[in-house]
Amino acid sequence: MEKKYNWAILGCGKIARKFSSDLKLLPNANLYAAASRDLQKAKDFAGELGFEKAYGSYEEMVADPNVDAVYVATPHSHHYEHAMLCLNHKKAVLCEKAFAMNKNEVEEMIDCARKNKTFLMEAFWTMFQPSFKKAMEIVKSGELGKLKIVRSDFAFNAPFDENKRLYNVKLGGGSLLDIGIYPVFAALTSLGKPEIIKTFTDFASTGSEESISMIFRYKDGQMANLTSSFAGFSPTQTEYWFEKGYMILNPKWHAPTNITVWKEGGEMQTFPSEHKEGTGYQYEAAHVMECLDEGKIESDKMSWQMSLDLMETLDRIRIDAGIFFPDHDKNIFF
Repeated sequence: MEKKYNWAILGCGKIARKFSSDLKLLPNANLYAAASRDLQKAKDFAGELGFEKAYGSYEEMVADPNVDAVYVATPHSHHYEHAMLCLNHKKAVLCEKAFAMNKNEVEEMIDCARKNKTFLMEAFWTMFQPSFKKAMEIVKSGELGKLKIVRSDFAFNAPFDENKRLYNVKLGGGSLLDIGIYPVFAALTSLGKPEIIKTFTDFASTGSEESISMIFRYKDGQMANLTSSFAGFSPTQTEYWFEKGYMILNPKWHAPTNITVWKEGGEMQTFPSEHKEGTGYQYEAAHVMECLDEGKIESDKMSWQMSLDLMETLDRIRIDAGIFFPDHDKNIFF
């Protein structure tokens, strides 16, 4: 008989609401507990989504012996702290991206998971989307020849507000860690880590980065052109340019979508999305429970090494761009 897992949500914000709604689609997932620093907020969230319990502190929630897995959905400035709290109480952790604020924090989280023999995975939901998996199959098949260039963007208009998370340096504000991580992910999963990184950045008055363009260059001449911004809207699509054609992960490419493939000679084909219901967060949650069923502490699809490579690349981008988080980057970059 399939084991049912008691899920807890740490941080009751917008993305936690989407994730929890999709969790209901999985028969082996039980919506067990919601935790917030504000008990009333936790109670409201639990009542709305159908969780059995509500906690007014994260410490209370992780002390509950019935909690099996925790989805960490706080701002990424707090991911390290909250993931470590859960891991040290031996709760399986699915932690939202960016996994942490820098590679040092990610390394400590992984060391803690290994020490406690407890599951840990970055919640990079794109990795588990049917459309993205299909795109990676096409890249690896070689049917379009060698991949030469990746172009990827993610931007929307976020009116400036110095009090909001997006522009708050203390909360890891800026487009790079919030949405720029997606285009970087697109390059890493198809071309790997770059040899050279060049950036062009525009900063808000709070010191947070509002827009950033990134160029990756690889040893054999392959390139990636990546952009994220809070200043205006973009198509939010990813293009793969090959020797014998191109492929587009259509807007919004990081979520369930369809794929357009053009082959040299004029043949064009569209692969419709296989996604049927929900927003698409259920795929990563289902994978976590598959790993737990098999006694794994690390995913073979969104591995610790992938998260380390991603965070190392983000660190390199920030060094080139001069993006610095004082509460996290002391004695690391400068």
